Amino acid sequence: MRAVIAVLAGDGIGPEVTAEAVRALLAVGAQYGHSFEVREAALGGIAIDRTGLPLPPETVRICRASDAVLLGAVGGPRWGPSSPVRPEQGLLALRHALGVFANLRPASIHPRIVDASPLKPAVLRGVDVMIVRELTGGIYFGEKRREPDWAEDLCTYGAEEIARVVRVAARLAKARSGRLTSVDKANVLETSRLWREVATRVVRDEFPGVQLDHQYVDSCALRLIQKPSEFDVVVTENLFGDILTDLTAVLGGSIGMLPSASLGESGPGIYEPVHGSAPDIAGKGLANPYGAIRSAALLLRHSLRLDSEARALEAAVSAALESGALTADVASGDRACSTAEAGEAVLRALSLHKETR
Repeated sequence: MRAVIAVLAGDGIGPEVTAEAVRALLAVGAQYGHSFEVREAALGGIAIDRTGLPLPPETVRICRASDAVLLGAVGGPRWGPSSPVRPEQGLLALRHALGVFANLRPASIHPRIVDASPLKPAVLRGVDVMIVRELTGGIYFGEKRREPDWAEDLCTYGAEEIARVVRVAARLAKARSGRLTSVDKANVLETSRLWREVATRVVRDEFPGVQLDHQYVDSCALRLIQKPSEFDVVVTENLFGDILTDLTAVLGGSIGMLPSASLGESGPGIYEPVHGSAPDIAGKGLANPYGAIRSAALLLRHSLRLDSEARALEAAVSAALESGALTADVASGDRACSTAEAGEAVLRALSLHKETR
């Protein structure tokens, strides 16, 4: 296979973790006889510094001409909330430009790093959660108004916006355990009442084998920490999903471990670790690259339809962790390795996998 991958390294630790993910992708490609062409482009703060725009037109052009987009992270104190142009605006605009509306965030934990989580090992046993977050609607994209002592953010959803993301989640649930949890705040919000009605109709009419239950977002947040193994696939709206997926970082041992995929009906998906740009550790070789590398595995699976290659990369990450290649956020008293050392451990594991194929 020949594929073009747009790489938007972004800000802070983005370039460091993305570099390791690209190395892993190219290694998998070489191992399986694929040709992956990498095209770099600017997004976020670095794009503002270069062009004055968080998402330059050239970046959009490169992404649309690619088979998938691998993203690092954006943002930093240099472009704070009071800045007229902010890096996060570029990320939201990119999602809209590529039409990605379903954000997939899996959360599970490797036995080697259970001690890195603040939760008890017994709570983490059997955890394998997939959260599907609606990505291009809701309060983040609604009309906004601001006065000196007054502000307004409008949350809106249409029935089809809800239906399409519920379908993505229901298909995933059908391929897993058949259990789907829809999260809302239907006791308070009209958008949530519509969400619950549409989710019920879609699953009932189109996915009769899927068992659907509904939970309020506050109750779901509590249960995700108390009894996370009770969940399989969770689907929710944009704001709730943003919060819940960061909360699930404790289920993976560290936010640096967690990958994500943002998918649309067609066109390139966007793949990125769920962590931020962490400017306080940028350039120090301390960042955890495993979330970025696991995002590359999702890229292989969802955009390139290379499931065997994706599983090989995921197995290499698991083997690297098992070997003790642990960055500071998950080392828990063990010797911490650098970003590059963790990436090297994945490449070694891939090489060993090749020898046993």
